[in-house]
Amino acid sequence: MKNNIKIWLIIALGSFVAASCVGDLDVIPLDPNVAVSETVYNTTADYKEGLAKLYATFAISGQRGPDGLPDIEGIDEGFGNYLRQYWNHQELTTDEAVLSWNDATIKDFHSQTWTATDGFIAAMHSRIMYSVALSNEFIRVTADTEEEEILRFRAEARFLRALAYSHGLDLFGTMPFVTEENLPGAFFPERISREDLFAYIESELLEIRDQLGPAKFEYGRADQGVAGMLLAKLYLNAEVYVGQARYADCIAALEPVLNGPYQIADQYLHSFVADNHTSPEMIFSLTYDGVETQTWGGMVYILHAQIGGTMNAIEMFGTSDAWSGLRTTSALVNKFDMDSDSRALFWTDGQSLEIDDVGIFSQGYAITKFRNRKLNGDLSDSNHNVQVDTDFPLFRLADAYLMYAEAVVRGGGGDQSQALSYVNILRERAFGDASGQITSSELTLEFILDERARELFWEGHRRTDLIRFGQFTDGDYVWPWKGNVAEGVKTSSHRDLFPVPANQLTANPNLIQNQGY
Repeated sequence: MKNNIKIWLIIALGSFVAASCVGDLDVIPLDPNVAVSETVYNTTADYKEGLAKLYATFAISGQRGPDGLPDIEGIDEGFGNYLRQYWNHQELTTDEAVLSWNDATIKDFHSQTWTATDGFIAAMHSRIMYSVALSNEFIRVTADTEEEEILRFRAEARFLRALAYSHGLDLFGTMPFVTEENLPGAFFPERISREDLFAYIESELLEIRDQLGPAKFEYGRADQGVAGMLLAKLYLNAEVYVGQARYADCIAALEPVLNGPYQIADQYLHSFVADNHTSPEMIFSLTYDGVETQTWGGMVYILHAQIGGTMNAIEMFGTSDAWSGLRTTSALVNKFDMDSDSRALFWTDGQSLEIDDVGIFSQGYAITKFRNRKLNGDLSDSNHNVQVDTDFPLFRLADAYLMYAEAVVRGGGGDQSQALSYVNILRERAFGDASGQITSSELTLEFILDERARELFWEGHRRTDLIRFGQFTDGDYVWPWKGNVAEGVKTSSHRDLFPVPANQLTANPNLIQNQGY
């Protein structure tokens, strides 16, 4: 079993009602058995367990797992899981994934026909604000500490709050804004503009970066390398977020990552199997354990929903469940050299390349990227047939290589030959030799966008990438069933942002709907 930071389930003071209006929570329960911050935090170990709950908000959805005692009332724990919703927003809306199920409005994601009343969009917004709320509380209770380790915990909490807000910045643009300075009580949080939210996240990351632990000091925790990756991603997308090119800053933020203790794994699959915590290129992951962190969302969803048709779930994936849901489109498949590129992890037996009906699992190639077996083929340590040990790679070194190359090509400075070298390192791993390497003249923005799809598909980057390249909505690039048309059509550019959920607008008069909704 992985030596993950322990998930602490006592700290939550009760279920969180998903709304922007902050209720009066500044009370001490009459029941002495109810745990609150005034009675919980006595030792350094207590604070570390409290910090673990903040990490858990991104991976699991409740206090017991896989269901029961949910963090947020009114949202199914599996559907409302943070990673599951973030993945759906980033992948189902693009050329990389389709889902056959008829769960509520989920098919509106791929067709890009969602509305402000979409329950899945509301769930994503609520998960972001829930993570922010718990982080704020932890930051408040550690405000007066002078103990070095607890100060590091506090910096990690600030990073996790910045991470959640960065997802809000990317998905919604503007957000309700609360920090540790907003004490619990009845008030309507103010709306923060996209420009101001960008500046806030940047300032937080710059301030806490040196307060975090050194790169790779403990697996699954935010450290200086992790902060550098998030800062680099902020700068890489700055033209979209705030209309300013920050590619030189992106390169500078990547330097400690590229010069850090990370290495490209010998095998591409190493980052997507049950022992991917041993992959040398993992920078930051959302950790899962088949016994300790159980959920119907997260990696359980991504891994099981990709299995169906003629696949043997146990033999190939180390799990007994096949949910027959997720596949990909021909637009992604056609970017690969299917005969030579080892990253072409597609299941074709019994599957058609083209999709006439999104609701039929056998239409569209299936994906075999994530597995609940170890790299050597052994079953995962937990030997749990349904819940999995596979971690989700939020940041890994291959992404840093491609970010550097893109920033160089976009005029951010850096070293052109180094950028080419980084790309060719990845392609040599993919092809097994130098046959896949490219020349300097071939290192174009168009190539980089396609290479990011080949290297990083299903890792939660595609929507953001397509928007940065002007191809998500009204660009020249279309894919099957974009715009709810079989061959794909352009859609309105206002869908580069999701709508502010209707229930949030009702709950908080300070919020304003995004343009076009």
